[in-house]
Amino acid sequence: MSEQKKEITVYYDGSCPACIKDRQNYEKLAGKEGEDICWFDITGQDDHLREIGIDPRKALSELHVRDENQRVVSELDAYILLMSRVPLLKPLAWLIGLPVIRPWLSSLYHRMVQRRLEKTGRL
Repeated sequence: MSEQKKEITVYYDGSCPACIKDRQNYEKLAGKEGEDICWFDITGQDDHLREIGIDPRKALSELHVRDENQRVVSELDAYILLMSRVPLLKPLAWLIGLPVIRPWLSSLYHRMVQRRLEKTGRL
């Protein structure tokens, strides 16, 4: 008997075309493995984010995921959690978690997000 995965919630920026495209790409790659993911658009949800312990400003600059145990992880930990649920993406989740890759990728990620938010006037 296969174990059913419990639902996780991904807090994403629905005002960001690149974020929407990333979500769509993930859903395509995940297929049935992605059915237990609740996608929550953070746009205009500052009060709700604060209620669950997520800084709305950080929510714009880092991906946040609430796991099946209601623990919220962010940035690369959120991507690793999300990718590790899909067999095709598990190797990538492992790779970005490597101590030699992780700091470099984190820095690159933050620069890209900063640039996107500045370009759209949201930072």
